[in-house]
Amino acid sequence: MQCRVLSSGSKGNCTLIRAGGLRVLVDAGLTLRALTPRLEEAGVPYRGLDHVLVTHGHLDHARSAGALAKRHDAMLHCPEAMMKNRSVARAPRFNRASDGRTWALPARDGDGLRVFAKALPHDCLPTLAYGLESEGRRMVILTDMGRTDQAIATSLRDPHVLLLEFNHCRDMLLKGPYPEALKRRVGGGQGHLNNDQAATMLEWLVGPNTHTLVLAHLSAHNNEPERALDAARGTLARLGLDSVRVVVAQQDQSLEAIEV
Repeated sequence: MQCRVLSSGSKGNCTLIRAGGLRVLVDAGLTLRALTPRLEEAGVPYRGLDHVLVTHGHLDHARSAGALAKRHDAMLHCPEAMMKNRSVARAPRFNRASDGRTWALPARDGDGLRVFAKALPHDCLPTLAYGLESEGRRMVILTDMGRTDQAIATSLRDPHVLLLEFNHCRDMLLKGPYPEALKRRVGGGQGHLNNDQAATMLEWLVGPNTHTLVLAHLSAHNNEPERALDAARGTLARLGLDSVRVVVAQQDQSLEAIEV
């Protein structure tokens, strides 16, 4: 199993998963024009995607999901409440993703993928985190969460690779350029995790199998990679898990592929 973050941030989020001969994209928040060359660079040609999973309906996660699924003749998995959204309506086939549900994506070869969905507190209901497992290896993708929740973390705990939102620094948000209403939205209980909240979730999520942590969905205006890294590495050090590799996902370029 392998993952590659193609884009992460408020302008668009996309993560490519390979397992059992399958190519699966989690979120399609870039335009089709911007996303296609990143997929091609990652070795995914026309009609090369098998499945598109969408975490929720905000455009930075769903913008081209339906058009992409149609282009690749791929199955689109998303909450039922968003199936009529313009961003996904063009998909040729749908599968309902919902809180607590587990389902299989049959493989072309090997073990395929099992997907587990967990609902998150966010101001686009429903919003889902995904756990993806193949041949005993597991990845968790968790972004767009407004507050910490230990029960959610427990249900997703101890993945080999964890992609976790470190959206903003609380002080930078309060002193930053956003209008007051937007500051309240981002920093509220239905908004996004700040670095301290993300560090708390990390403490509950990380386990003995975890070898790589990807810091995701960093705000370009209200966070800095160094601040997010300090929060994450401080938590890992306190837990005696300094060996966990920590990387920062980027908005404008893809990360190298990560072996799960």
